[in-house]
Parts: sequence; structure tokens; C-alpha cells
Amino acid sequence: MINNLLKTLVYFTVYALIQILILNHIHFLRVATPFLYLYFIVKMPVDISKVQVLMFSFLMGLVIDAFANTPGMHAAACTLAGFCRQPLINLYMGKDLPEGISPSYRAFGYGGFLRYTFSLVIIHHVTLFLIELLTLFDPLFLLIRIFASVLVTTLLICIVEAFNIGTPKSAE
Repeated sequence: MINNLLKTLVYFTVYALIQILILNHIHFLRVATPFLYLYFIVKMPVDISKVQVLMFSFLMGLVIDAFANTPGMHAAACTLAGFCRQPLINLYMGKDLPEGISPSYRAFGYGGFLRYTFSLVIIHHVTLFLIELLTLFDPLFLLIRIFASVLVTTLLICIVEAFNIGTPKSAE
């Protein structure tokens, strides 16, 4: 239990720092921004309580908001993503998952993990960009930003997950 909490806090810190110090300053063609901090929400253990998922998701969004000068936007989008996380896992993988596993290529298979990640990223990005614009003045630009950012974020999460696939079972 303590080991899982420490691991969660380390992941929280690492992905928040990567997002704040590096990725918040990258905007491909002023359209796509990678949001790797979502990997923290994606990788939380399956058997963690919904309250803990919502709390960690909200805190991650709040930390990103504090350093990105976006009051509440990331917190709201992360909280919604955290809320939708367990129903997405149940939808794609069923309810008969072993305790203590985290979503991964190994646990969900490549297709299952990709569908789960893609769905969670879409939910987050649609919420984030709709809150950011607060208008549908230019819907084509909004769709381009959402699609490009979803693509970049999902690709980045899958690349990071591919590096994690070689870890031994006892280290997970």
C-alpha cells in the first residue's frame, strides 16, 4: 500500500514537471500541444478507489493550471477524465481484472490499451479546448486543434508505454 502510494507520488511529480518545464512550451504549428501528464491518469492502478482517482486527477490538473496560468481549465478536464476512467476500463476490458494491475500493453493488450488511452485523451482534450475557447466561433480550428493534440498526446503516451513494457512484473 505504502509502496503504491510512493510510486504514485513519484509519477505525479515526474509527469507534472515534464509537462510544466518542457511540454507546455511546445506547440506544433501553433495547433498541437502534447499533454503527457495524462499518462499519470491513464496508468493509475485499476483497483484504486474512484475518490482517489478524482482527487489525484484534480490535483494534477490544478498543478498544471498553477504553472500554465490557466485557472481551472486543466483541473476540470482532468477531473472529467478521471471520472470517465473506470467506465472506460469496464467498457474495453470488462470488470474481471486482477487486483493491483495498472493499464498497460501487457495487461490490456495493444488494441485495448490504445482504445482506452485514445478515449480518455479525447474526453480530456474536448473538455479542455471547449473551456479554453468558451465559444464555437471557429469550429474548424477547434476540431483541428483537438484532433492534432489528441494525435500527438496519444502517440507520446504510447511511446512512453513502449519503454515501460520491458519492466519486470515485480517492478510494476
